Amino acid sequence: MKITALFACLLLANAAAAQDIYAGRYTSVFTAPPKEVPTAKVPDAPLSGNGDIGLTFGGTPGHLRLYFGKNDLWRAYPVYPGGGIALPGGLEIITPLMEGGSYYAEQRPQNAGIFSTFEKNNHKVEMNSWVTAMNNSVVMELSVNKPLDMQLKLWTPEGNTSVTAKGREGKVIWVTRSFENTPLLEWPCHVAIALNVNGAELSADNHITLQPGKKTTITVTLFTNQDRPDWKAAAIREAAGMNNEKLAGMAKDHAAWWRGFWDRSHVEIGDSVLERYYYNSQYLFAASSRPGKFAPGIWGPFITKDSTAWGGDYHLNYNYQGPYWAAYSSNYIDLTDNYDQPLLDYMDRGRVHAKQLLNKRGVYYPVGIGPKGLCTTRWPLTPTEMLARYGTTDNTIDSGYKFLGQKINAVFGAANMFMRFYSTYDMAYAKKVYPFLLANADFWEDYLEWENGRYVIKMDHFNEVMPNLRNKGQWKQMLGDYNSNLSLGLVKMLFKGMLEVSRFTGQDSSRREKWQHILTHLSRFPTGETDGRTALKNVEKSPVAGQMQPRGLARVSIHGLILPGEVCGPVTDSAFNAILLSDVSHWKDKMQAPGEWGNTLGNGLETSFPGAVRVGYDSDEIIRQLKDRIKLQTFPNGWITQAGGGIETLAAVPLTINEMLMQSYEGRVRIFPNWNHNRDAHFENLRAYGAFLVSSAVKNNEVQYVKVFSEKGRNCEMENPWPGRSVQLVRKNEVPVILSGKVLRISTKENDAFELLAVR
Repeated sequence: MKITALFACLLLANAAAAQDIYAGRYTSVFTAPPKEVPTAKVPDAPLSGNGDIGLTFGGTPGHLRLYFGKNDLWRAYPVYPGGGIALPGGLEIITPLMEGGSYYAEQRPQNAGIFSTFEKNNHKVEMNSWVTAMNNSVVMELSVNKPLDMQLKLWTPEGNTSVTAKGREGKVIWVTRSFENTPLLEWPCHVAIALNVNGAELSADNHITLQPGKKTTITVTLFTNQDRPDWKAAAIREAAGMNNEKLAGMAKDHAAWWRGFWDRSHVEIGDSVLERYYYNSQYLFAASSRPGKFAPGIWGPFITKDSTAWGGDYHLNYNYQGPYWAAYSSNYIDLTDNYDQPLLDYMDRGRVHAKQLLNKRGVYYPVGIGPKGLCTTRWPLTPTEMLARYGTTDNTIDSGYKFLGQKINAVFGAANMFMRFYSTYDMAYAKKVYPFLLANADFWEDYLEWENGRYVIKMDHFNEVMPNLRNKGQWKQMLGDYNSNLSLGLVKMLFKGMLEVSRFTGQDSSRREKWQHILTHLSRFPTGETDGRTALKNVEKSPVAGQMQPRGLARVSIHGLILPGEVCGPVTDSAFNAILLSDVSHWKDKMQAPGEWGNTLGNGLETSFPGAVRVGYDSDEIIRQLKDRIKLQTFPNGWITQAGGGIETLAAVPLTINEMLMQSYEGRVRIFPNWNHNRDAHFENLRAYGAFLVSSAVKNNEVQYVKVFSEKGRNCEMENPWPGRSVQLVRKNEVPVILSGKVLRISTKENDAFELLAVR
């Protein structure tokens, strides 16, 4: 069957169930078993998750291999490789009669379900699987057209210093995996996986026989000691209680959660390709992150082996922050709740690093951390291993921690906190994160140097600087960056944000004069001349000659200036923005093939495309280049991949589109700021800075309306959506007000709703 026919059939089959959930039209289809399972990086399989537990649907019709990941199962060991997130285990469903049969599966974003069908010799198996949204369980419903025997093998990995066990209690089979009582392990971690079967008898050797006309349900329940102290007993007890009533209740709650999720915001742009990746990216992030749970690492909960790349940890020089960036404007604020805790938990160690290594106040973070104050990025423990991995025997660099020449890891972590604060103006949240923000201000007050009437930043490097096998362990000669634009941007972001958060919370008024002085006198972003034009430089000075060349705006500099730094743009400084826009216009000069625009095959997909939107590069060209990039490197599950990271790419398409439809990061709401108005589009409840929910539509080359809901009653500054025309402001039960001018300034009250219309 051709792929186009498959999609047509899907639309018809799912129309009734998905018609009121727009994302339901973008089901992902698989007609062959996945190939990238197991993997140290992104799997290419159908995926389901609840923000804590992830299901990776691997294997063949005759031997399915389901992998269960969990965001809170870690080997809390500080050296990579070996430490980091660990695999709880999986389930093998072995059906010899189906080996070599046809394979068909759908990943359904509207309800986080995986529907699969396998056929061979008139035998047909249908399977509906999902990770329950509100419970710690995976549900698999099976039906057959003829009696069929299956063997179930519940397993957990051995090795990597773990201790495992297995057993059976009544109808429940279980396995456990534990990391404890080994050298350097910082805290113990345990997981229990318990399985029960409804609708068929589980034999002593773990076989079941499925009967036609009768649904059989397999449930797998997972608990760790991070969930509850009675993790093993709870998993077995929960699994044993999986009767029809319990299953029906879980299914109802699951459907309600996903319906509520998709109701929070909505986008239509008349482009089925980009909408497919927009909604599947939102789905996969929601499947990876949830309030009250551990934050997802680089690969989210879709772990299929131990020792994933970079340990699957929280890499602080963009990988950890990036996955959350689209959630703020998409109005999924609760999915960002888990972001802060790892950063807060590391503060005590960060203070020690700052004092012992640099003799500064505040906090200084290495490149990689984990939950509960864990450092995941120590250098190897022996000179011999150090030499084998990094080309030098010196494993005492920075007292054995990987800072990689960068001081910005902690302040980079502050970026998402500011994004959430500006999006919500939530007092409780501001007070929660204020100690971390203040510790960053302490550090940078001490670290900045005053030279010739300006603050400068020394020895904070634009790129990671470290020994490796490529440079044969020779790296110290590369140290010495002076005024990296990454550092300047993030520090400017910090003190701009400190002034606002301090005023909002009423704290540290005596320090604002100093912060304003830093903000006013921080060195300018370095630029230079190339080919007759001004272009951005990575650094003002560096021992590495290439770093001082005016290479123009790129991924790392975008981090400091535009995303998540948010200190540059057409409203903030139109003249400097023109330099950045010129730089983006030359990205195509470096391309050798379609899909290479913005240099995102290694890193930066979630950075470069939204960054280009924010500086105002042509939206049609961005769309064309984004589609080429998607075509070049994407898995059937909707995951756009890159060599140097995982779930951060899930922010790429949603954030790019959201920023085309509405921007507010410069303190001014702009409606369709970078969108071709000849393309009809509309959006509902995108979240703007200032705690506003905004809806609008463009049709026939004209903005139709703007609807705003003000959560906190802040003043709303908005660029006139109808340039040169007067605007009517309409509130329920009030006389309309006429506004005019390039910028509209609107006073609001808490929970205030109003609509703007062009005066005809």
